[in-house]
Amino acid sequence: MGGDRALSNVFEYSVQIHPHHTDYAGIVWHGTYVAWMEEARVEFLRSHGINFADWVAAGVDLPVVDLSLRYRQSLGLGMTALIRAWPEPRRGVRLIWQYDIQNAHTAETCVAGTVVLAPVDHQTRRVLRRLPDTLNYALDQLYGDRKPDEA
Repeated sequence: MGGDRALSNVFEYSVQIHPHHTDYAGIVWHGTYVAWMEEARVEFLRSHGINFADWVAAGVDLPVVDLSLRYRQSLGLGMTALIRAWPEPRRGVRLIWQYDIQNAHTAETCVAGTVVLAPVDHQTRRVLRRLPDTLNYALDQLYGDRKPDEA
């Protein structure tokens, strides 16, 4: 996958492929990849101390405003998928995430994806020009924009 990685590590999220992930032919249904990408993103944030419930409590929604997937190889029932996720460097309030979904046994990329999220006020549905301070601080910590003792 292209793009500079914002963090020194890439979050890896493993999924055993079950029947509900697949179509009638036993191949992973295309929409399943999007769900896995969201799961990996939420778990990545949680692993860095950022609970998605905090965003909801702060009245911030993060709708997907752009999504792209490139299918290279299929995954099927009984296989294990490895979802590798990392955020791009911050530019404004939009959050850009990259994904590399691999066959866990061969390390071959099966799907490459990008998701762009925009913070929206839950009540007004307007795009936020600035994140609430607590959320902005948490992201600054994640991206290394601030030292832990800075407020």
